[in-house]
Amino acid sequence: MAEKSWKRLDESDVRVRPGKGTRPRSKTRPQHADAQQAMVTTVDRGRWTCALADDPGRPITAMRARELGRTPIVVGDQVDVVGDLSGKPDTLARIVRVAERTSSLRRTADDTDPFERVVVANAAQLVIVSSLTNPQPRTGFIDRCLVAAYAGGLEPLLCLTKADLADAKDIRERYADLAFDIVVTRFDEFPTELKSKLDGEVSALVGHSGVGKSTLVNKLVPEAHRLTGVVSAVGKGKHTSTSTLALPLAGGGWVIDTPGIRSFGLAHVTADDVISAFDDLVEATADCQPGCGHMGGVEDPDCALDPWVAEGHASASRLASLRQLLRSGRGETDQDTEV
Repeated sequence: MAEKSWKRLDESDVRVRPGKGTRPRSKTRPQHADAQQAMVTTVDRGRWTCALADDPGRPITAMRARELGRTPIVVGDQVDVVGDLSGKPDTLARIVRVAERTSSLRRTADDTDPFERVVVANAAQLVIVSSLTNPQPRTGFIDRCLVAAYAGGLEPLLCLTKADLADAKDIRERYADLAFDIVVTRFDEFPTELKSKLDGEVSALVGHSGVGKSTLVNKLVPEAHRLTGVVSAVGKGKHTSTSTLALPLAGGGWVIDTPGIRSFGLAHVTADDVISAFDDLVEATADCQPGCGHMGGVEDPDCALDPWVAEGHASASRLASLRQLLRSGRGETDQDTEV
């Protein structure tokens, strides 16, 4: 009888079960040379509605390609899509690339929350909508939106509604030194001036509930209700007033309607993020100490902004307005503060 012993075995006696796949694994990813450019117009539970660059009137529904992992994709993102781009019901394309963002509107839940959320990407303007009455204008909230705009690379635009019911003089004077555009609208008139500033641009609208934001959108985009209904069908009945939605303007460009919000957390914003948007002041900060909050006085006695203004490079009133924004951004001003 032959002796059976493990000592007589060698590697030739070992059988290895073959893998299920016959192709070798590769890290090479598909190039998707046939991908088409599009802009994300709304997001709903793992599905992105996109407008093709060469046919924005044909919305398509897409999913995120596996190779993107958990890459965040928000309204305004420029993406490359492949697959079924017909836009027909029950069809699904794939987002395979996300372009680098030129701007981002970010907020946190509150000033203690370290998690920041990108609300809108690639918008050129942030239109801060505030009513002059009913509800009263909340300057603390306006200040915080301005901080978010400057920190995110957006140009702020303040739109004051209900001018047929109250005067805009006090608000205009408060923000005169910050030198951004302010437009005033009436309920009984078409917002011609506002439309001229939005045409050809991608603009995001923010504001409290009740300030007239939806009324403005319906005037600027008369077919907004119909377009909203089409998008709602993607989410099978989800009410889109709770979602960020991009709508095309007849004169070119997009208006991005965001849900009414009560608070604007800025835990992610630093003083330098804001001052970088002020060309007449940012140069002086090169002489500030590291960690300077740029508030001057006892808090930042060595801040270089004060001697910069004293030398005539910028006005004292403009520096005072900037520091008011910084105080609001740090939570020292109540967001519900009324004018």
